[in-house]
Amino acid sequence: MQTAIIAADRARLISRPNPWVGAIIVTQSGEVFEGSTSRVGGPHAEISAIRAAGKLTVGATIYTTLEPCDHTGRTGPCTKAIIDSGITRVVVGIVDPDEKVSGRGVARLRQAGITVDLGLMANEITAQLAPYIHHRKTKRPFVVLKMATTLDGRTAAADGTSMWITGETARSRVQILRAQSDAVVVGAGTVRRDDPQLTVRDVEGDSPRRIVLGEVSNEARVNPCTQWRGSLVDLLDELGGQDVLQLLVEGGPTVAASFHREGLINQYVLHLAPALSGGNDGLGVFEGAGIATMADLWRGHIVSTQQLGDDLEIIIESNPQLQEKKK
Repeated sequence: MQTAIIAADRARLISRPNPWVGAIIVTQSGEVFEGSTSRVGGPHAEISAIRAAGKLTVGATIYTTLEPCDHTGRTGPCTKAIIDSGITRVVVGIVDPDEKVSGRGVARLRQAGITVDLGLMANEITAQLAPYIHHRKTKRPFVVLKMATTLDGRTAAADGTSMWITGETARSRVQILRAQSDAVVVGAGTVRRDDPQLTVRDVEGDSPRRIVLGEVSNEARVNPCTQWRGSLVDLLDELGGQDVLQLLVEGGPTVAASFHREGLINQYVLHLAPALSGGNDGLGVFEGAGIATMADLWRGHIVSTQQLGDDLEIIIESNPQLQEKKK
């Protein structure tokens, strides 16, 4: 299953809006064959692995990170391919939360007399598929906020300049975050000040759809873009309906504060540079009034940390239990 997770990672940049899934077939003689989700319209991970194994699937075991589908969409059902292949055991990481699947795939395989085991490495796979799972459960994209900051919490100098706080390695990491996202959003102020393109550069993957909160000129390099004038909640609802699984927020402290205060951020990616602004006249991570008392602190939990050159990346997600205690 660990190998299947690695295979799923390789599909992350091409499979959306389908989930990125990995599948590994182990034959009776111990041979191993691998598959992962293709681009939309191509074979799912299980079918790719079955095609790779050929006739050796008879009596084999397949490990798949996500429950095989049992419906016909752009491709045929993976359950039928598994049954027809002669595979006798299926090990599934997690049940698919999509209402078209959710348990039906497992039930169909068991009805066919195939042994199905559930839950192997479920925590790791749930984290890997977090944007997909969130979208299927809420009908909204998984929102990732990325902010670069000095160690004393400043994202820009007093004159508004912010390039560059972090080094090249951290900036390359941002390119990966863009490639993993279906859309990226910034405020009109950021566009007017920095004139960013917000495209993917120097890494594999497609550039995300670009969204600007407010109006920008036709000459701005962010074009073509969607200029949004409604509420953030309505934006997430609309994007979710358009199969946007992950939205990257790359705006400044005003946009970041807007998403944060409405409780719309699922994951905070903070890049901390070994640099100090030395005062409080620069811009912080969030613009505007903060909490009135320490009892109102937002608290999350650290998902991961890694060093990016001289900089440090800290990924934080909301801790619902801690937020509930405050109520």
